[in-house]
Amino acid sequence: MMKLFVAALLVRVLELMPARTYAQSTPMSEELFKTIQALDTQFLDVYNHCDLATISSMIADDLEFYHDKAGLALGRQALLDGLKSNMCNKVTRELVPGTLEVYPIAKYGAVEIGVHRFHHPGPDDDVGEAKFVQLWENKDGKWKITRAISFDHQPAAK
Repeated sequence: MMKLFVAALLVRVLELMPARTYAQSTPMSEELFKTIQALDTQFLDVYNHCDLATISSMIADDLEFYHDKAGLALGRQALLDGLKSNMCNKVTRELVPGTLEVYPIAKYGAVEIGVHRFHHPGPDDDVGEAKFVQLWENKDGKWKITRAISFDHQPAAK
């Protein structure tokens, strides 16, 4: 319960901060941005093709995934089970251009922030969007998602 409270508090703080406070005192490395951007592109591709083996290799065993509608999923297997039963071949996801932000986390990795657009294929191609935050850990050159928050799900602006 405490973890959920902390995650909700973090989300609320991020929502309330004026845009200008997102400026970094240390310039973001272009290399780090490109690395996380490439990882995000790869993750979206395997997500959209329901490649659970590759998804599994990109997330930590002790993953914490906070979702504003579904709640908390703990561990890699919980996420994989959820994707398999609720998302595979039912939803595709893409990064909304211009929304990706990447910030270094010293001695850990990076935080990725952005907006994803979800497509629910069908006669109306139902489209929604949600904000997300992902923590990427870099351990010995291997990047994995350790924490993720997906929130503010709503229909995409027409």
